[in-house]
Amino acid sequence: MPGDVSTLPSVRDLLAHAVEAVGGAEREGQVQMAEAVDKSIRTGEHLAVQAGTGTGKSLAYLVPAIRHAVETEATVVVSTATIALQRQLVDRDLPRLARALKKPLGREPTFAILKGRRNYLCLHRVHTGAPEEPEDAGLFDPFAVSRIGREVKRLHEWSSDTETGDRDELVPGVMEQAWRQVSVTARECLGVARCPVGTDCFAERARGEAGRADVVVTNHALLAIDALQEYQVLPEHELVIIDEAHELVDRVTSVATSELTTSMISAATRRCGRLIDADIADRLLEAGDGLALVLDDLPSGRMDTLPTPLGGAVTVVRDAAHACLTALGSERKEDVEEATARKLARSLLDEVHDTSVRLLDAFDEDQAHRPDVVWLSNNQYSSSPRPPALHVAPLSVGGLLRERVFKRSTTVLTSATLALGGAFDTLARQWGLPPSPKPTVKSEGTATDKPAPADNDGPRWSGLDVGSPFDYRKHGILYVAKQLPPPGRDGLAERTLDEIAELIDAAGGRTLGLFSSMRAAKQATEELRDRVRHPILCQGDDSTSLLVGKFADDERTCLFGTLSLWQGVDVPGPALQLVIIDRLPFPRPDDPVSSARQRAIEARGGNGFLTVAATHAALLLAQGTGRLHRSVSDKGVVAVLDSRLATARYGGFLRASLPPLWPTQDPKVARDALRRLDAAAQS
Repeated sequence: MPGDVSTLPSVRDLLAHAVEAVGGAEREGQVQMAEAVDKSIRTGEHLAVQAGTGTGKSLAYLVPAIRHAVETEATVVVSTATIALQRQLVDRDLPRLARALKKPLGREPTFAILKGRRNYLCLHRVHTGAPEEPEDAGLFDPFAVSRIGREVKRLHEWSSDTETGDRDELVPGVMEQAWRQVSVTARECLGVARCPVGTDCFAERARGEAGRADVVVTNHALLAIDALQEYQVLPEHELVIIDEAHELVDRVTSVATSELTTSMISAATRRCGRLIDADIADRLLEAGDGLALVLDDLPSGRMDTLPTPLGGAVTVVRDAAHACLTALGSERKEDVEEATARKLARSLLDEVHDTSVRLLDAFDEDQAHRPDVVWLSNNQYSSSPRPPALHVAPLSVGGLLRERVFKRSTTVLTSATLALGGAFDTLARQWGLPPSPKPTVKSEGTATDKPAPADNDGPRWSGLDVGSPFDYRKHGILYVAKQLPPPGRDGLAERTLDEIAELIDAAGGRTLGLFSSMRAAKQATEELRDRVRHPILCQGDDSTSLLVGKFADDERTCLFGTLSLWQGVDVPGPALQLVIIDRLPFPRPDDPVSSARQRAIEARGGNGFLTVAATHAALLLAQGTGRLHRSVSDKGVVAVLDSRLATARYGGFLRASLPPLWPTQDPKVARDALRRLDAAAQS
């Protein structure tokens, strides 16, 4: 019997079988990780695994996860941060692995992908049409309306052909305004029982397939929604594997952030206007007008205190939305058209009311103990102006993750970047885990954590660093330009531009420039295009994917850009032998969430800079440095042109977060190495 534990091969044997079947080679770190994941499944102890590029971590966690799913006939959830990794798992890794493990497991494992309801076509909305609510100024542009109309028509035609209704399978894609016409949020959905086409619903079909699958691949956003909502989104599971776990906190924070705008209030008024007394609906509209007047007089940025006029305006909005909800009443027996209208009205009224309540409650506690941070964004002077918007975001998501993820399921968190400063505890605190009761397991050439005092009040977990098959010290140099002045606010200094030009010339092109801002990337591009012999592409000149393709195809080309390139470039081989980082990637001082988190930690007596700003910089710096080595044969130089990495007190923490490259502060050593690599690549 396939499900009988006595008939299933060990994880080690299954991994060896899978590696052989896909034509790979056994790697020590991969075996070590697979066995650690298996132990975590058996003991219920959570696990954080740092697995460097080239380890083969997908197989290392999928093999024990699949074995557990087949053995217990239970579903395992795998959560990722990026669409690219989701597609890799569903389109490549899992199909190959399922075929490879069919014989030893006695049946072929099954898998499915699950996304939020908004990612699936809603057949009911396709048949009945979207409500009239011009939420975007672009809808008043006749050219925009014409394009949206064509795309909506195409979506209607696609609805008859698609088997999944999954937006990602629509090529080419459509504008967000067009997709909103044929999709619904979970709050707007009538529910399978009341919807006239509920039995054919794409979202429900995807949920049904997920409930029957051994492995369900989802994303951090849906994992967060499952934790935040009272209703269940993901299928029942006892094990969740979080890949790209270094992005977990930011993704959960994003999902838990709410927004209040006057356009939302106007849309809510329109939705309920025909269903309730006009005087009650007009109160909400007038409340929105009052809020707009107050917001126009306020500056953008974080709010440490609630201005009296704003508090009064938000209170009026809250009370008016509550009156509309009361007038709307509870769900009742009615025809589908009226039920749909009532559901749409309630969903937006709930959002307006609940966000107003949350905004007002955010100022009840002293700054050290506030649950949320509030800020106002006003982009009226930008190239794409938007009306003012109030935002409210959680100062910490650790409590949510601890109560709704770690206490419900055995959890494995993995990434190439988890041990910041050589320790897992930095990220563990953000996840809501106590200090690690165990040391990390030492691997060759990697930093290790010292044992921390046990904390029996929190979930039990351990950390493991399995290293990387890459020989970083022999194949890579970390050059820190200590001789350069610290970066200022007036753009790149002339000496810094000279340094970049000399490095590019020595490398013969082959350069990925990672800049802290788009302004710096564009300045470097404009000033260096006439000074170096090699082509320079800049993010924004074309789509990022096309630019990365051109960069990979021409070994002499350089690519400059900002945030998305720090984590999104995978170019092995001689096309990339130099990574330049212009400055340490600390968050902007005016970033409302990170600055509020920093102040809250300092108010409790902690080191806010190290806990928030330096942690953010360490994560991005490690991700950016990781662009250099994408295969075991890659060689090159990472040049950090920010002297603070060598001189500042926090520099040691940042350097301990990076792969163990051979360090130097001598520019001649770096340039000579690049010239040798260039000559070797040419020959």
